Amino acid sequence: MKPITVIGFLGSTLDAAKFGPSRWNKWRPTVSICMQEDLRVDRFILLHGSYHRRLAEYVADDIRDVSPETQVVPQLLDFDDAWDFEEVYGKLLDFARGFPFDPDNQDYLVHITTGIFRDGCCRRSRSAGRRSRSGRGTRSTSTCHATTALRHASPKRAPRARAS
Repeated sequence: MKPITVIGFLGSTLDAAKFGPSRWNKWRPTVSICMQEDLRVDRFILLHGSYHRRLAEYVADDIRDVSPETQVVPQLLDFDDAWDFEEVYGKLLDFARGFPFDPDNQDYLVHITTGIFRDGCCRRSRSAGRRSRSGRGTRSTSTCHATTALRHASPKRAPRARAS
């Protein structure tokens, strides 16, 4: 089995918790993905902005606590406007083009959380077909082929009682 690298954004809301022991009482998706019994994460590329550097360090330390075999690599990725999809996609494309992918020797998973991206997609969907100020369209001209797998890392919940 090839080593697994996860590339994921820090969730500034869901991954945030009080700095103290009570943080373990809250589900935090970035930490949770490294706690899956049937998934060994060998490396986690943790994308975060400058503003959330302290949270990224804290989450990275927690990942190391729950999964000592995981190498956590914080990666700074700042956006002037996180709601400007052209900027976000452009910087993600730059990141992907500069990342030393090695699909012959590693498997890759992309970890996303709910919330901010869903809301942004809803707000921006009206402008999907418009041209940007730069004259480029909103569609990407590059194609990326990757093997993907879908994992659900939700918090464990008690089973529902059956209705009588």
